[in-house]
Amino acid sequence: MSKPRSHWTDVHGILLLNKPKDITSNLALQKVRRIFNAKKAGHTGSLDPMATGLLPCCFGDATKVASFMLNADKIYIAECLIGSQTDTGDATGKVIKTSDKTTIPLTEIESAIKHLTGDIQQVPPMYSALHHNGKRLYELARKGIEVDRKPRNITIHNFKILTISDNNPQTMKFEIKVSKGTYIRTLLEDFAIHCGTLAHMTSLHRTELGILKGAMQTIDQLEHTENPLSLLQPMDVALKEHEKIQLIPSQITTLIHGQQFDTSLAAKTYRLYDQENKFIGLGEVQNNKKLKVKRLFLKSYLT
Repeated sequence: MSKPRSHWTDVHGILLLNKPKDITSNLALQKVRRIFNAKKAGHTGSLDPMATGLLPCCFGDATKVASFMLNADKIYIAECLIGSQTDTGDATGKVIKTSDKTTIPLTEIESAIKHLTGDIQQVPPMYSALHHNGKRLYELARKGIEVDRKPRNITIHNFKILTISDNNPQTMKFEIKVSKGTYIRTLLEDFAIHCGTLAHMTSLHRTELGILKGAMQTIDQLEHTENPLSLLQPMDVALKEHEKIQLIPSQITTLIHGQQFDTSLAAKTYRLYDQENKFIGLGEVQNNKKLKVKRLFLKSYLT
C-alpha cells in the first residue's frame, strides 16, 4: 500500500477528463488529483458510473468556476436496446418488463424524436440522487419503495438518430443536447413508449458541457505523460461566453479592495484581465454603470 501524501501542491487549471466506465466521478477525480498532486480539486457535472466521457476536473482556483457551469447544456452520445425495460433504466439494472415490439420503423422514430424535442416535462427516475424526506431516491428504490415524483421542466435542444442496427432486437444510437436536470435514460424510455415499446440505455458518453469540448485525456494517458501539467487548460476557458476586458492597475486595486468604479460598459458580466493579459476574475456591470467584483481568482493571479 502506498504511503499517504505528506503534502499537496498548488495547481490551477481545468483538465478535460475522459471518465472511464464503471467508476464514480469522484473516484475518477481523486485518481487525477493524485497524478497532479493537487491540493484542491473538484469536478463539474457528475456522470453515473456506467457513463464515460467529458468530466471537467478543476484544480485550485478553477474550482470556483464550477458554480458558473451548473446550468450548462450538455451533449451526449447515447445507445439503447429496444424491447426491454430495466429497474434502473440502464444496463446496470435487471429487466422488469419486455415487449414483443423489438424493432421500430423510421417514421415512428422520427415522430417520437419530434415529440420529445423542445421544452418538455420529465419525471425523474427512482434510481437518481434526488432527495425525498431526507433520503436519496435510489436508496428507497433499492428497498423496493417507489414514491411520487413531480415532473420537471427540461429542454431537449437537439435529438438526432445516428445509427440503427439491423439486429432484432434493435440497438439505436443518438446524439442528444439537453438542458440541466435531464435524465437521458428516462428520455430513451419515453422515446420507446411513444413508439409503443420499451427500451433501456446501454451506453452513455458525454462529449460537451457548456462551451467545454474537444480533446479529452484518459487516466492512462495522464499516468504515462512526462508533464501532465502541460495538459491543463486555463480556468477562463470555461468562461468564454463572457466578453473580455482589460483593466489598468488602479482599477484592479479598486476591485481587490472590494470597491467599484464607474464605467460606460453595458450591464452584464465580463472576464477581467490585466494589461499583460493575465486573468483576474469576473466582474459585473449593473444598471448604475459601476463595475463590481463577481468573482476574483487572486491565488492563481498573484502566483
